[in-house]
Amino acid sequence: MPRLIKRSRKKIGLSPGTLVHIGDKKIEEVKMSIMNYDQGQLSEKELTRIEDAFPYKDTPPVTWINVDGLHDVDIIDKIGRNFGIHPLTLEDIVNTGHRPKVEDFDDYDYIVLKMLTYDEDQTHITAEQVSFILGPHYLISFQETEGDVFNFVRELIRKAKGRIRKSGCDYLVYALIDAIVDHYFLVLEKLGEKIELLEEDLLGDTQTENLQSIHHLKREMIFFRKQVWPIREILSTLMKEEGSLIQETTQIFIRDLYDHTIQVMDTIESFRDVLSGLQDLYLSTLSNRMNEVMKVLTIMATIFIPLTFIAGIYGMNFEYMPELKWPWAYPVLWILLIAIFVFMIFWFKRKKWL
Repeated sequence: MPRLIKRSRKKIGLSPGTLVHIGDKKIEEVKMSIMNYDQGQLSEKELTRIEDAFPYKDTPPVTWINVDGLHDVDIIDKIGRNFGIHPLTLEDIVNTGHRPKVEDFDDYDYIVLKMLTYDEDQTHITAEQVSFILGPHYLISFQETEGDVFNFVRELIRKAKGRIRKSGCDYLVYALIDAIVDHYFLVLEKLGEKIELLEEDLLGDTQTENLQSIHHLKREMIFFRKQVWPIREILSTLMKEEGSLIQETTQIFIRDLYDHTIQVMDTIESFRDVLSGLQDLYLSTLSNRMNEVMKVLTIMATIFIPLTFIAGIYGMNFEYMPELKWPWAYPVLWILLIAIFVFMIFWFKRKKWL
């Protein structure tokens, strides 16, 4: 499936709010887990049935329900009916081609963004859609596959470090988004290394593979920018939210996260400028080398013009050519040709054409 634009024929003819999974099935079986905590206690377990999480909906402690796998729309539908999630939100959750965004409903916020990693084997950025349903006492996260960048947040919860066990669901969603944005810097680091190696190769060689690498990295930057750019709007909306879901104390941290996102965007733009410069460097180097080749060929052709002229004259085989009867004509002709050759080489060097 294309990374830049995702479309599916499955939705054609269906009414809005119909749950149809759009995307690749990345996991065979849906996995669910729950963490219920406050400052003094923590309960964590794996779920075999989503119904086991429903009693935690209105409990005062923070409840984090995580769902890995979006292909089972029945589970998504049960969550939606029990937690009062709008059908259009559920439709967006199972559509993995959505642009990152935030939507404010009466009793919950819906946030969708992309979790990015760099695949060393395939040498490209992989994206996984992550959706959050932020309620008064619960946070539900939906991921396409098992494995994420949230282990650090889980460890903070388990060890009761920092502010996370003392804060509500709004701080938890901030921590998860912060983990995603922090991982963007790791992707940028990998891309920066690729650009530096490519720059070194370009200074020493102008193979076609280098130009292909430049185009590949430019496409990766376009894809990266497309996933990161809307996050600024998401964070800006969360900072300005006047409801009770995002506390004022958490908005300060979101403002700092907004600055990190700006830094990511600035780095992406810098890398794009560097890649454009590398492309210009490649084309200039290729043109200069072509000019050097053409200069050598032109000089060689220029040297042989008078030599060919003399050889052409004495190759006409006219009967009355006085030089043909001279006994020293042949060696004199060679001396003349060599003298012309040496003189032209000397002249070209004096003019700094060689």
